[in-house]
This record gives sequence, C-alpha cells and structure tokens, in this order.
Amino acid sequence: MSYMNDKIFIDTNILVYAYNSDDLNKQKITIKLLNEDFSDKEAYISAQVLNEFYAVLSRYKIAHNEIKQYVNEIVNSVQVSPISVLTSQKAFAVKEKYNYSWWDSLILASALECGCNVIYSEDMQNNQIIETSLQILNPLLK
Repeated sequence: MSYMNDKIFIDTNILVYAYNSDDLNKQKITIKLLNEDFSDKEAYISAQVLNEFYAVLSRYKIAHNEIKQYVNEIVNSVQVSPISVLTSQKAFAVKEKYNYSWWDSLILASALECGCNVIYSEDMQNNQIIETSLQILNPLLK
C-alpha cells in the first residue's frame, strides 16, 4: 500500500524518540521517518501531542528552553489541530468501539478529524484500521 501524498498523523512517542536520545536506535529510526519518509506527505499532530511531548521531555529533565525550541521546530514543520468539544465527542465513540485509553482515543479522533490515512504510533495496535480510513503503523517494528 503506497502512502504517497497521504495525510499522516504523528503520535507523541514518535516525536519523543526523535528528540530524546535515551534509545539511539529508536531515535535514528524516528529521525529518518520525520526527515525523509514524511517529506512528500502532509503531517499533522494535535495540541494534545504538544502537551504530552512537553510533559514527557520535562520528566527526562530536559530544560524548559530546550523543549520550547523543539516545540517551535515541530510547530513549524507540521499542521497542529486543536482539541475541540467535537474531538472529545468523537473520542468517546472511538474509545467505546476500539477500547483504547482515553488519551489514545483523543489522538485517534484528532487524526480522523484531520482526514489522515495513517497514524504513526508505537503504542497502538500495528496495522489496525480505525473507522475504515485510518491505519495505525508502528515504524519501530521494521
């Protein structure tokens, strides 16, 4: 299946691995994915992803100003979708149908709202199709 020109959604864990060098192999894979593999795609994240990204990196004791710089880099390279009441309502339906956590359901709802065909995540079921249009892919399984 080719994803040329598709809209893709990036889950928090992919960004965390790219910007945190605790696992150099995962960092290498995610940086390549972000820099090369997504160059011909429209990439999306949600405001939730930015908030989770900040929270995770701060737990790794990365300085506020450094995280702020990373967030600015991310915001300048992807589309950021807001979390609205409609997003939350869609997340309830996703959670009830697919049994993901609330936070993963919000991520999936955001990806669906953005019209994404693929979401890259380490945390969700690889190759699962959500609502007949969104495929979950774990790039770290390659």
